[in-house]
Amino acid sequence: MKLYAFRTALLAGTVGMAAPVLASDGASEAPPEGRDYLPREIVVTGTAEGYRLEDGSTATKTPTPLIDVPQGVSFLTADQLEDQSIRQLNEALRYVPGVSLETGEGHRDEIFIRGQETTADFYLDGLRDDAQYYRSLYNIERVEVLKGANALIFGRGAGGGAVNRVSKTARTDEGFLNGQASVDTFGAFALLADLNQPLAEDVALRINGTYEEFDSHRDFYEGRFVGISPTLTAQLGAQTRLTATYSYDDDRRVTDRGVPSFMNEPLRGYDKTFFGDPDFNRARAKVHIARMRLDHSFTAGLSANASVQYADYDKIYANIVPSGTDGQNVTLGGYQDATARENVIGQANLVWQTGGGGFGSTLLVGVEAARQDTSNARRTVDFVTTNQTPLARRIEVPAFTLAPTSRSRDSQLETLSAYLQEQLRIGEHLEIVAGLRWDRFDLETLDLIGGTPGGRVDEKVSPRLGLIVKPTTGLSLYASYAESFLPQAGDQFLILSPGNSEFEPEKFTNYEIGLKWSPVEDLLVTAAAFRLDRTNTRAPDPDQPGLVVLAGESRVEGFEIGAAGSVTDFWQANIGYTYLDGELLTTSTFGTAGARLQQLPRHQIAAWNRFDLDDRIGVGLGVVHQSQQYASFSNTVVLPAYWRVDAAAYFTVSEDVSLQLNIENLFDETYYPSAHGNNNIQPAEPFSARIGVRFAF
Repeated sequence: MKLYAFRTALLAGTVGMAAPVLASDGASEAPPEGRDYLPREIVVTGTAEGYRLEDGSTATKTPTPLIDVPQGVSFLTADQLEDQSIRQLNEALRYVPGVSLETGEGHRDEIFIRGQETTADFYLDGLRDDAQYYRSLYNIERVEVLKGANALIFGRGAGGGAVNRVSKTARTDEGFLNGQASVDTFGAFALLADLNQPLAEDVALRINGTYEEFDSHRDFYEGRFVGISPTLTAQLGAQTRLTATYSYDDDRRVTDRGVPSFMNEPLRGYDKTFFGDPDFNRARAKVHIARMRLDHSFTAGLSANASVQYADYDKIYANIVPSGTDGQNVTLGGYQDATARENVIGQANLVWQTGGGGFGSTLLVGVEAARQDTSNARRTVDFVTTNQTPLARRIEVPAFTLAPTSRSRDSQLETLSAYLQEQLRIGEHLEIVAGLRWDRFDLETLDLIGGTPGGRVDEKVSPRLGLIVKPTTGLSLYASYAESFLPQAGDQFLILSPGNSEFEPEKFTNYEIGLKWSPVEDLLVTAAAFRLDRTNTRAPDPDQPGLVVLAGESRVEGFEIGAAGSVTDFWQANIGYTYLDGELLTTSTFGTAGARLQQLPRHQIAAWNRFDLDDRIGVGLGVVHQSQQYASFSNTVVLPAYWRVDAAAYFTVSEDVSLQLNIENLFDETYYPSAHGNNNIQPAEPFSARIGVRFAF
C-alpha cells in the first residue's frame, strides 16, 4: 500500500506540473520527432546520420550543441552500432576509451568509468535504470557515455561518469519495416524487426522486437534473449507531444564466472573449461519498463517536459564459482541470489531561453522524485564432502546442496531532488555553465533474518561550474568543476548496517580542461585532461584499532583524445585514446595506500572505421587495445595487455537488401579483457565471424 500511495502521489504531482503545459496556447512550433529532450525551434542543426553526434542535451537537459558541453562525452551512434553488428551494451562499451569492463559475475553489466566501478550508473532517456542485468540495444538509437562527476544532471552516483541509452521513438512522417538476421561461427544468432506505422496524421506507433540465442567458445555456455518494445508518439495540438514507451526484456543464460588465477595471472590452457555446473549456473532476468513523457513549447524560448517511469525487475541467478587453484586442484564455492525491484521516477523540467544585446541565457529548473523498493535473498552452496576437485579440461563438480536462506533483506529508498542551471553566453566567445542540485536521500533497510534495521537521511548539494571560450564557431575550449556523491550503502542500496549509517556519503570531485573542435562540417575532435578525487571512503582508524573512520581517498588523473564523424566522403571513424593513472592515496576498505586502482589500464585505444569503396561496397576495420591492469585492489593478479583487431565487409544487393560480414578478433589473439576479483577472469572469444542480412520496406 505504501508503494501504491507513493505511485499515486508521484503521478498526480507530475501530471499537475504538466497541466499548465497542456493548457497553454503558445504559438511556438511543436517538439520534434527523434529529439530526446528538446522542442524543435532550439534543435542543434546538422546531420543525425553517420558517426557524428551534435546533440549534447543529455549532459545539460537543455538544447545544447555537444561542442558547448564542458565535459568529456563519448558516443556510439545507430550507424556505428549497426556497422559493428553490436546488440548488447557491454559489447558496445568495449569501444569507448576510459571505460573498462568488469565481468559482472556473468549476469550483469558492470563497468569502470575513469577508474570508478559501478553497477548502477545506467540511464534510459535520462532516467535511472539501475538494476543489475544485461541491457540489449534492439530498441536503442544511440549510446552516450558522460564522463566525470554528474550529480547535477543524474543525482547520486555517477562519480566516474554515466551511461545513457537513447530510445528509438515513433515517427509520424513515414512508415517503414526494417529487419535483420545474423548468425556467427559458434551458432549464436539474432533476429530483429523494427516497424513504424503512422496511425493518423499526428499519431504513430513503432514496435521493435528481437529474439537472440547465445553461444561461444566456452563449454556449456548458452542462453537466449527475447525483447519487445512498442512506443507511441501523439501530437496533442501544435505545441505538445506525448511519447509513451513500454519494453519487456526476458534474458536467460548460463552464468559463466571465467577461470581462476595461477602464479599471479589468469590460469592458462583452460580458456574453454567451464568452472561450474551447467544445470545450476543459470541466470534469468525479466524487466518491464513503462515510460510516458509530455513535451510542450510555450513560446519560441520557453519549453517544459514532464516524465514518469515505472520499472519492474525480477532477477535470479545461481553459480558454482572458482575461488582459487594450486595448479593441481581447483577450489569452488557457490550460491543462489534473487532480487526483485520496483522503481517509480517522476521528473519535470522547465527550459527558458532569452537573448539580446550580445547576451544569451538558457535557464533550467527541474525537480525529480523517485521511490525504489528492493527485496534480496541469498542461499549458499554446501558441498557434501569437499569443495575441491582436480583441475581438468572438464572438471567434475563435487556433490552439493543449497543451504537455507542465509541472507534476506528489504530496502526502501525515497529521493527528492531540485536543480537549477544557468548557461550564460557573453558576446560571441564566452559561455558560463553553472548550477546546483539539492538531493534528499532517505534510505530504510531491514535484515529480515537478524531483524536489524538500518537507515539514514542525507541531504546534499552538488555544484557544477564550467567556463567555455569559443575563439571560432567550430572550436570551444573549456574548464569545469563538478561534484557527485554516493551514500555509504553502495550503489545498489540493499543494506545499510547500523555502523555504516553513521557515515556521510562518499564524495567525487572532477576537475577538467579540454577542447572540442570541428575542423570540417561532420567531424568532431575532442581532448580533455582531468583529475578525479574520491574522498570519504571508509578506512580503519589509525588511532583506535577496530574502529572505522571516513579517511579513505583515491585519485585518478588522465588525458583523452578522440575524433568522431566523417573524415572524408568515404571514411567514417570513431577513434579514441585514453591515459589513466590512479591509486589509493590512503589505506581504506578498498586496499592499502599506494595500490593502483583495479582494472585501470594505463593506456586504452579504441578505433572503428568504415570505408565506402563505392555506393555498394564498404569495409570496416577496428582496433581495441588495453595495457596491463590489476584484477583487484590487491595488485597481485595481472591481466596482460592485449591488442584486438576486428574487421567487416558490407555489400548492398539492392535498395532494400544488404549483406554484412563482421569478424571479431581477426588474428585470434588470446587475452583476458575483464575480471571479477582475482579468481573470476573472463577469457576473450577467439576468432569468430558473423554474417547477416538487412532488409527494408
